[in-house]
Amino acid sequence: QVQLVESGGGLVQTGGSLRLSCAASGSISGTLRLGWYRQAPGKERELVAIISSGGGFINYADSVKGRFTISRDNAKNTVDLQMNSLKPEDTGLYYCWRRIIGAGEYWGQGTQVTVSS
Repeated sequence: QVQLVESGGGLVQTGGSLRLSCAASGSISGTLRLGWYRQAPGKERELVAIISSGGGFINYADSVKGRFTISRDNAKNTVDLQMNSLKPEDTGLYYCWRRIIGAGEYWGQGTQVTVSS
């Protein structure tokens, strides 16, 4: 079994920063990619940022490019999302995600990010 636990969400004013962290445990060898998705009320879940296990591939949603930075620490089994210059439209439930070869995809329970105007 694989467990993903997010932390770091909260309430912040426009222009502020938050850092999300996701800790993984269980059978995570064979991890191919890690990332963060988010879902705003009434909207579909969308990709925010994704990184390969080796770090050689990184991709961001256009809406967060230049403001968010994804990073991973394979020794600690964590993936972080540094979010700067936050906007009200960044509000949503942020989910940690991991794709493991031969096992499929796994999701965390989500952490709420609220940006006030």
